[in-house]
Amino acid sequence: MEIIKVLEAVKNFFKEYLLPVHKITTIEGTDTGWNVLVEVIEEKEYMKSHAKDQMIGVYHVQLNHQMEIETFKRKCLRPRSSIPNDL
Repeated sequence: MEIIKVLEAVKNFFKEYLLPVHKITTIEGTDTGWNVLVEVIEEKEYMKSHAKDQMIGVYHVQLNHQMEIETFKRKCLRPRSSIPNDL
């Protein structure tokens, strides 16, 4: 199934180059590949040591049909306890 391959590609990329994936909230097929919204916990230890809420980075990722990451961009950074706005 294609979506499973998308999930694996995104999780592997983030684990290797950025931060482990906390949650994948959207996978959308396009004519050129896939658009994915990914949430990661950023600065976990720093925030924990200062008794602050964890920060969630929300990233937009584009993959081609060969499951290669072509672009990624952080859309926002929000406290974990906040209700996400429509991105």
